[in-house]
Amino acid sequence: MTERRICIHGHFYQPPREDPRTGEVPRQPSAAPFHDWNRRITAECYAPNAAARVLGDHGDVLREIDNYAHVSFDFGPTLLAWLAEEAPEVHAAVVAADAASRQRFGGHGSAMAQSYHHTILPLSHPRDRRTEVLWGVADFRHRFGREPEGMWLPETAVDLASLEELAAAGIRFTILEPHQAGRWRPGPDEEWRDKGTAGGPGSGLAEPYRVNLPSGADIAVFFYDGPLSRDVAFQGLLHDGDHFARRLVDRFGERHRFTREAAELAAAGGSPTGRDDLEACLLSIATDGETYGHHHRHGEMALAWALGALEAAGVRLTNYAEHLAAFPPRREVEIVENTAWSCPHSLGRWSRDCGCAGGESADGTPNHGRWREPLREALEWLRSELEGPWEQAAGELLADPWAARDDYAKLLLEDSEEAAAVYFAEHGKGELDATSRGRAHSLLELQRNALRMFTSCAWFFEDVSRIETRQVLRYAARALEQARRLMDMDREAAFLDRLAKASSSRAEEGNGRLIYERHVTRTEDSL
Repeated sequence: MTERRICIHGHFYQPPREDPRTGEVPRQPSAAPFHDWNRRITAECYAPNAAARVLGDHGDVLREIDNYAHVSFDFGPTLLAWLAEEAPEVHAAVVAADAASRQRFGGHGSAMAQSYHHTILPLSHPRDRRTEVLWGVADFRHRFGREPEGMWLPETAVDLASLEELAAAGIRFTILEPHQAGRWRPGPDEEWRDKGTAGGPGSGLAEPYRVNLPSGADIAVFFYDGPLSRDVAFQGLLHDGDHFARRLVDRFGERHRFTREAAELAAAGGSPTGRDDLEACLLSIATDGETYGHHHRHGEMALAWALGALEAAGVRLTNYAEHLAAFPPRREVEIVENTAWSCPHSLGRWSRDCGCAGGESADGTPNHGRWREPLREALEWLRSELEGPWEQAAGELLADPWAARDDYAKLLLEDSEEAAAVYFAEHGKGELDATSRGRAHSLLELQRNALRMFTSCAWFFEDVSRIETRQVLRYAARALEQARRLMDMDREAAFLDRLAKASSSRAEEGNGRLIYERHVTRTEDSL
């Protein structure tokens, strides 16, 4: 008899909001009555999910459930850094939940890593892509006290180069949406089959698939149930926890025919499709973690109720790492490169006017995305301009500047004299005095801002004037300021000329240059 297994994944992330000069999050009136959006979403989502209430018929609290300990999850490293400082009890609860999940799921923790700054990795410079992955692994190791088994790709944006970086960092699996799967085959000696055929990705089976990489390495990929995940996020499945649970269980019935077809296919061809698919059937859904409580009020309560109802129905809750250990992939798949869950236009949402996030402004003016390409071009130009002079300046102090940058997460995570001594003993060019260490540290901070400039949220929404885009322009301004001070180079005027090409849909905002001058370089900035 098929064992029914369910893995519910939450991707928890917020755009970074700190002023790069002060490290403080400024007041954001749109988050009222809270000081800023981080605090608001913590109150509505991150904290409640650590102790989600299950209510009785008369509104009495029957029990509280730590949702994190029962599901799969990833948290953005920059969000965890904020939580550690501003909501340490929530940060501690997330870390404790991973430890509890290891007890629950055969030694496999439910927490997954995430690349550090939520950049679109396939659009990143190769050197930046590597740093983002390595920093994500280092942050995870520091907070959870173990090596990550899986890593969430921001927006599930994927290409083979990104998967190569994950595999090189020791990551065993990631999660994708079904439309990101290409051809597949049941085993290494079988014929390739078109996507959508029985037993393949998106056809009702959520078993892991192996992606063989050009380097000779491989990585496992789980394809979550796209339609059901969208129903949870956008179609009101969280209005009633019992209905949510029933919908998940009913999905097994809908999937039974796929399981049977796959078994018959294996019998006819004499090839396995994965340890007899009747052994275990995995249902996997993935949504933004903020779905549970922020996007859907009391969504954490619906999730808590559903978790209890599922276990009562004989469904086994699991996480990806536990399932992968029990059922290593036999099927092989080719990914569709340069795709993401949130854009059907080959990563257009972060690079051009692809039509995503259109609609109208408050005054009825149609939004456009023509600003996206010049915004990316301006930032990529700035990154390139900084590269050579930075390498030369840092090379006077650091034996291998780029290797030192890859390892800089250590100093971000442990700000102490002892940590700095160990770091500079490893990466310094000879013994550095206090002044030289300070200069090296400032140069590495310049690179941190250069990486932060590409946070994906800047392109995701409808206009270049939004607070997310203004945030990455703050990072650019800080990098320009540091370049003037540390390397005696001034590229701001040329950068602003390029930003001027990023025209806003809103006449009063003008273009990227005016937004930079109005909202970034003026102290009276309003959010």
